[in-house]
Amino acid sequence: MVFPCWRSRAFWPRVAAGKFGIYTLVKSRGNPALFIFETGDKALTTEAQRHREEKGSKDQRKANLGAHAPLDRPLSLSPSLCLSISASLQLFPLFSLSSLCLCASVVNAFRRTIPRMSYSAADIDRIKLIVGMEVHVELATRTKMFSRAPSPACPEFDPHDNPSVTPNTLIDATVLALPGALPVMNKAAVDMAIKVGLALNCQIAPITKWDRKSYFYPDLPKAYQISQYDLPICFDGSIDVPAVDDKGQVDLEGEPTRIGILRAHLEEDAGKLLHEAPGGGTIDGSIADYNRAGTPLLEIVTQPEFTSSAQVVSFCKQLRNICRFLGVTEGIMQRGHMRFEPNINLQLTMKDGKFIKTPIVEVKNLNSFKSVENAIEYEFNEQPRRWLADRREMGRGTKQTRGWDDRAEGGKGATVLQREKEDAHDYRYFPDPDLVPVVVNDEWKERIRATIPELPLARFARFMNEFGLGKKEAAALIDERDVCLFYERTFESMESLGIDHTRAGKLAANILLQSGAKRANEQHVEIHQLGISPEQVASIGKLREDGKLNNQNADELFGLLCKEIHHGEHREHGESQKTGLEKPLSPLSFSVLSVPSVVNAPSVFSSVESLAQSRNMLTVRDDAAMAKWVDQAIAENTQAAADVKAGKLAAVGRLVGAAMKHSGGSGDAKTLREAILARLGAG
Repeated sequence: MVFPCWRSRAFWPRVAAGKFGIYTLVKSRGNPALFIFETGDKALTTEAQRHREEKGSKDQRKANLGAHAPLDRPLSLSPSLCLSISASLQLFPLFSLSSLCLCASVVNAFRRTIPRMSYSAADIDRIKLIVGMEVHVELATRTKMFSRAPSPACPEFDPHDNPSVTPNTLIDATVLALPGALPVMNKAAVDMAIKVGLALNCQIAPITKWDRKSYFYPDLPKAYQISQYDLPICFDGSIDVPAVDDKGQVDLEGEPTRIGILRAHLEEDAGKLLHEAPGGGTIDGSIADYNRAGTPLLEIVTQPEFTSSAQVVSFCKQLRNICRFLGVTEGIMQRGHMRFEPNINLQLTMKDGKFIKTPIVEVKNLNSFKSVENAIEYEFNEQPRRWLADRREMGRGTKQTRGWDDRAEGGKGATVLQREKEDAHDYRYFPDPDLVPVVVNDEWKERIRATIPELPLARFARFMNEFGLGKKEAAALIDERDVCLFYERTFESMESLGIDHTRAGKLAANILLQSGAKRANEQHVEIHQLGISPEQVASIGKLREDGKLNNQNADELFGLLCKEIHHGEHREHGESQKTGLEKPLSPLSFSVLSVPSVVNAPSVFSSVESLAQSRNMLTVRDDAAMAKWVDQAIAENTQAAADVKAGKLAAVGRLVGAAMKHSGGSGDAKTLREAILARLGAG
């Protein structure tokens, strides 16, 4: 290995035996002189051999140095080793420390390429997955991070919902970094960042500042990004990731895993390049769209403490739900509101006891839970093969940025190399001279803490414990914030109609996850967007609980209310009848964190009952007729009746079906079942 050193005519040539081999100082034609470090058995002198014997056996020497490298192979030297070499040669005056450090930095990139031993796949005993996460959350403020330009992360200006928002319309002089334009901090974005930090048990920095992160890319007009480097607004937090069962459902009885939150810092988003025209048309080239540039972005960085892809996916789902319940983002991943970037590497345990860490791979901009899982699994399988091919180990300058191509390898998906990852110093961070530091006092923090609602995982546990819901039902209700709030308002309305609290929670869940979910899937909307109000769902539940409505008619009435309720009225036979609604129930506003009841539940119940009666949906409550249907059903199904008497209650279903048939569909299955069991003495 050749190193530059200071010129000196006092030493030409100079050969000496050092600790590990021959060191030769020779003169070249140009300046400076060359210092050559030679390794290998052929270069060892008697003195070097003595040092080797003192160090240990030849095998131990291989473990310390790596296998004997041929003279034309690079060998990395640390700065301390360079100084040791120069001291052994008594050449310290000839070297500058900076030149030695520079040399060590240059050759450091090659050190991981030297094969330690001739390993094969069979030599790998165990593989441990190590994953840290970076999550970018677009904050849904109305304006951008440092300007008054509208933000596309706000539903009002989302181009997916607002066709008037075309490329490069949400911009101003600050976004484009025109001369004389100065940034002004968006306080609402800071509030949102603090709220997320508190929900993640983070420390909130009493003082934080803004830094410029310099790099050039076509979608970054300023050629730098305003970010936070050494003083992030949130730091040193944690989140408990619940265990999941074999079906991927949250398992509250399992031991959760605590994942550390290293930091959460604010920055501005970049723009994006469009490779097709708006609307999907073909263009010759690409369009730089700066609409997204300057959007407030919260980057959440975890400790590298994940050990499975399922654990990572559980964390991503939980974090998305937390951010949505806090009201800081819409969280629609397909629109880039949340982007996940796993940092993946492996610890290989060899059969000879050695530990090897593969280089870190950062997979960029994943926008679905499935792609997060698949990318991690792909890297878990690929990194051992990659290491066997190039023998690169984790170290400075070895990190890679890769993209995820879900169409690669016949649709199985694969990561694709994008670039070698820069280190922090490559971005030339320095404090932004146009922005003052931010001081966060206790009063500010406590004001925001008071606005944090009950978080999704706590609601999940409460729904199971209070209402007896299963894991699947509880998970479905907390998966979307607005659906969860709709559900809570529904069972609160049921309680106001006299239904027991526990029964109300179970009944509301059944109606929404059956009649509601079916229609929501058909119409490709969420349950709260069907047009029916929570009070109307509660009214259906009350009619059902009172035995006035059977399951089939309850479902039909649910659909009728979804279709016929418009602007606070339902229309029938050309007439207009008031439902008691003072105003139409619009889809729950994105900014709403709690939804107060806007109508009187008993008034709505009367209206819904009238509608059901006008459609002949209400169940006949003639006890004499019901007794007749029961007797007929028992007489026609003597074996089923005998089975029920013997305690085989599963047979009661046949009797209920027969009784419903005799009722012409006007009976109530629940009431008929109770009557049959009472008649047979099995109730």
